[in-house]
Amino acid sequence: MAKYTETIDLYSDDGKLLKSGVTLDRISPLVNPATGKIIDLTKRTISVNLGGIQDALKVGKLGKGKIKGRELNLPIMENKDAIVAKIKEMIQVEEGDDTEILEFNGGKLLLVQVPTKRLVNASTYDAAITSVAAATTFSIVDQFNIDAFNASTVKAACWGSYPHTQDMEGALVTSILTIPQNNEGIGYALRNIPVNHTVMMTGRNALQGAALSSTLETAGIFEMGSAVGPFERAQLLAYAYQGLNANNMVYDLVKANGETGTVGTVVQSLVERAIEDKVIAPGKKGGYFQFYDTKDPMLWNAYAAAGTMAATIVNCGAGRFAQAVSATLLYFNDLLEHETGLPSTDYGRVMGTAVGFSFFSHSIYGGGGPGIFNGNHVVTRHANGVAIPCVVAAAALDAGTQMFSPESTSKLFADTYGKIDVFNKPINQIANGA
Repeated sequence: MAKYTETIDLYSDDGKLLKSGVTLDRISPLVNPATGKIIDLTKRTISVNLGGIQDALKVGKLGKGKIKGRELNLPIMENKDAIVAKIKEMIQVEEGDDTEILEFNGGKLLLVQVPTKRLVNASTYDAAITSVAAATTFSIVDQFNIDAFNASTVKAACWGSYPHTQDMEGALVTSILTIPQNNEGIGYALRNIPVNHTVMMTGRNALQGAALSSTLETAGIFEMGSAVGPFERAQLLAYAYQGLNANNMVYDLVKANGETGTVGTVVQSLVERAIEDKVIAPGKKGGYFQFYDTKDPMLWNAYAAAGTMAATIVNCGAGRFAQAVSATLLYFNDLLEHETGLPSTDYGRVMGTAVGFSFFSHSIYGGGGPGIFNGNHVVTRHANGVAIPCVVAAAALDAGTQMFSPESTSKLFADTYGKIDVFNKPINQIANGA
């Protein structure tokens, strides 16, 4: 990748300087070791709801329904240590490799980190969930000497309704990633993570959640070939300023507008900051209207992205509602274009995304709240990594107005992935990695 001389300062979610003079390439998902760890663990970490498997088998809850007469009352938690040992023995490739099993909630929840060799020697990341689901199934069958007529019941608890469905619907062995067949195009896997999952992994912290979402979105943009050549700098700048609070811009804008500000006052603050930093300057006049010029459209885009994030936090934070995020994405950028005569975030694509997003999340269609969307969704996929992080921030600040709350859809991810440092404090980890 290109080497950059321009630098940024990285600040924490509470406005404290973490690392100064970081060259742009040091935050790249191709270079930063903390980002590399996030992507690595996202691919090879699988959650096993061992307590849930015991409870599901007891009442015959398999896949998405119940099958009477197929109940199995197995003391799985009493035999947890033996089952975990069997899973590890089957999953690991070599003695002492990077296989690891973390236990949470007294062993009711497991996080199985599949050895790297399984993924290196596979064509897709499926190798992680299939190996863990198979190992969990066999470990329970073996531990309790389940016969051939009941082994399929254990299998259904672990694998869900697969292969009757394309994905593992209702499975109690889960991945943060969906199956490749559900990705809407090349390179969308890391963008196909629901907003609510990210909110819960970062403990409802708006800036940390936005940073994790932005990191995964940016890695996805790189994976799909949209950050090659001159586009690389554009993507890294937007990621830095919006996702990683570069130069404390998001924090400063929120602080300046948090008490009495509106979406419109954030526009004013952002334009003032851009003029002060000499990113934009007054250009020609058209009647009463003052146009602005920029010699660096990519840096202006990054400022606009940071402003969009700040406006989201100010507006959705004031109301404690996530639903306003689509309107904020639209009208902050609409106002910004009218104020400056310059293109808005992602050169208009955030506004385009917001129009469809409003309709699908809570208008006459009203299919679901913002928290269940992701960057792979047909409505929200179009903006290059700068829309979904704002949705994560909004959902983190929501006080229960969504039909599908993060706690109802994604609590498992708080109790497992949320206990790992690179997932719950990404800003700090990425700054250290830089």
